Amino acid sequence: MTTIDRRHFLQVGSAAAALGFTVDDAPATAVQAPDARTIRMSGDGLGLTPPESVELLSRLSADGGIARDSYSNGGVVEELEQAFAEVLGKERAVFMPTGTLANHLAVRALAGGASRAIVQAESHLYNDTGDTLELSNVQLVPLAPGRATFTLDDVQALVDRTASGRVTRRISAISIESPVRRKSGEMFDEAEMDRITAFARAEGIGTHLDGARIFLQAGFSGRPVADYARGFDTVYVSLYKYFNAPSGAMLAGPRDLLDEMFHTRRMFGGGLAQVWPYAAIAMHYFRGFPERYAKAVAVSDEWRRLIVAHDAFMIEPIPAGTNLFLLKVRHPDLNAVRDQLARQNVRLPGPLGDGSGFRLGVNESWGRTTAAELADLFVRAVQA
Repeated sequence: MTTIDRRHFLQVGSAAAALGFTVDDAPATAVQAPDARTIRMSGDGLGLTPPESVELLSRLSADGGIARDSYSNGGVVEELEQAFAEVLGKERAVFMPTGTLANHLAVRALAGGASRAIVQAESHLYNDTGDTLELSNVQLVPLAPGRATFTLDDVQALVDRTASGRVTRRISAISIESPVRRKSGEMFDEAEMDRITAFARAEGIGTHLDGARIFLQAGFSGRPVADYARGFDTVYVSLYKYFNAPSGAMLAGPRDLLDEMFHTRRMFGGGLAQVWPYAAIAMHYFRGFPERYAKAVAVSDEWRRLIVAHDAFMIEPIPAGTNLFLLKVRHPDLNAVRDQLARQNVRLPGPLGDGSGFRLGVNESWGRTTAAELADLFVRAVQA
């Protein structure tokens, strides 16, 4: 199991504190709203329902504390942009309505025209965007099918091959997703990541980090998010996956690349008239997130150690994984186990297709209990 360096992870929290974003800014009952009792044992975030999101927005706006934006500019959106730029160690950040658009516009800007961009074959950008970068005359070249990580050797070989072509088509950008969703949250090898970004910098190749879940990765690796972002020109972070906004993304990078990005955002249909509800909820959960998530990770680590002491349970971790893993359960009726835990406000996903257990995800709700209490509930559920 991964050993967590809490001190390094909390450096992210210290950066947030420098902006005035601390746990004390939002009472525990507010931070954990809507139901501080519920432990959601799947997914990256809290999975807020529409009524829960509306109730939270009502409380956040009760004192007039939300400044409205205009076409996704200004107000609480600008406050959130500044907060993310600071924590990620970048000069500028720009709100995007989706991660798909954030990734597209980042690579488009880095490419600077007709060219090729390197991506993982297992990446979201390659598999789930309908070749959107063809609209910007950028061809994606996938590497390392079936793996989370491609190597510097892979990159150099492709750069050399491209340079030898009879028609020039340069490699203009490299995009790296980490952790990789299609590999169940496996991290891109950090040593290779550092070598690749250093090579790209020397060769004048732009680099983009698809860091949709990079704050989760930081919680398990102990490496601050700013340290991950430092090697890349641009970085994207999701606002809905674990900052619990209904939608949204943040793209951070240098001012000369992003200051006028709102024009391109609008050109692609992303200049939404008002996104303050997204930004307000994301800001609410952004404050103090590293500390809360560090607590959740600590609970999950200890819970895994305790639960495997019982012969009904077995943990199958993901190699180089982050917040996802398999819990195998020896019991004839997994739905009965699930229902029993639900009565104790512990929410499991549906059983695996083969009936062997559950695919679990560590989110901040794990920090609402202790490992011992959670392990006891599971043992009692299989004995009921």
